[in-house]
Amino acid sequence: MLLPATPGFTMSGFEPVVPERIDAKASASPKGEVRYGTRGGRPDVRMLGGYFVFDSPDAALMVSLLPALVHVRGVERLSPLVGLVRDEASDQRSGRDLVLTRLVELLLIEALRSTSSDDAPPGLLRGLADVRIAPAIRQMHAHLTRSWTVAQLAKSAALSRSAFFDRFTRTVGRPPMEYLLDWRMAVARGLLRRREFAINEVAERVGYSSASTFTTAFSRRVGQSPGRYARAS
Repeated sequence: MLLPATPGFTMSGFEPVVPERIDAKASASPKGEVRYGTRGGRPDVRMLGGYFVFDSPDAALMVSLLPALVHVRGVERLSPLVGLVRDEASDQRSGRDLVLTRLVELLLIEALRSTSSDDAPPGLLRGLADVRIAPAIRQMHAHLTRSWTVAQLAKSAALSRSAFFDRFTRTVGRPPMEYLLDWRMAVARGLLRRREFAINEVAERVGYSSASTFTTAFSRRVGQSPGRYARAS
């Protein structure tokens, strides 16, 4: 089970119990196995927990484009990966942290792959799995500086303008031009954090003809000017 934005949740078995609140941020991280329920005997369920950290201030954009919950079932490729993670986590062999990092990255990719179907919740994964919408998304990513219109994107999807707009919004969870703006702002923030480009160069790289137009759009979307954002990063 993958939760891109972890909400509060309750775990229970079949017997009625009084929930015990646990604050993950305030509680000390457990070492080794933590057991709930009846002591002794074979456990009914074993769970292995972990987390991912997206090293970017645009993590909120990625999370908003992912399903709120990914429940993976019957994916045989995941079982050996989970076994390897369990083995590495329980041992103290050399290179443990590096191996765990790579294994957990593979787990994330495989879990996200499993949601790329028509019944996945609206988001980027569902959009990339849609044979009509995926070409438009890839065009936006590959040619960010182009002055895209809905009509041009609809042509790449082989759909009418209205059909494309409705299908994109339903599949991705936001209209095409709003998605394009969010993506441009995410790329712009990355460029500004690097402090290698002047604001007019950043504007040009994300599809704006002038620094003033870009500054207005960036300030409206991010809540501060590009210059101030770069200085604070």
